[in-house]
Amino acid sequence: MAKKKTKLKAKKKTATKKVDALLAAVRGAEHRYVGHVRLDVGSAGAARVKRMIYPPGFHWAKDMKPVTGTELCMHAHVGFLARGEIHIEYADGCIVEHKAPQIIAIDPGHDGWVVGKEPAVMIEFDFAGDTINRIGMPDAHRH
Repeated sequence: MAKKKTKLKAKKKTATKKVDALLAAVRGAEHRYVGHVRLDVGSAGAARVKRMIYPPGFHWAKDMKPVTGTELCMHAHVGFLARGEIHIEYADGCIVEHKAPQIIAIDPGHDGWVVGKEPAVMIEFDFAGDTINRIGMPDAHRH
């Protein structure tokens, strides 16, 4: 009895690159970079929803101070730290560490930087120049 020759079909392996949804482009958002921070901004009623990606090595005093012209960040940050870790220091010496996953409320008047080798990803809610009043945050860090 003769043996049948069979051809084995080689399966092609197609590399499917998984997209990290937390870092992917945000549909319907305005995209820009400010001081090495990737910023995606969209409207939600009277508020804005922002996804900010702070790269490893980011330090507000080095990356944003030249952009804003202020000694410290005078913006209130309210939202959710979805990835990474950030170190916040206030003018009075108070230090706050945030590590994902964590809800955040950062008062105006701070310096801050990314801790470690992964980006920090924050989802933030604000009202442009009226965030402090509309959300009920203090205008500066207090004890």
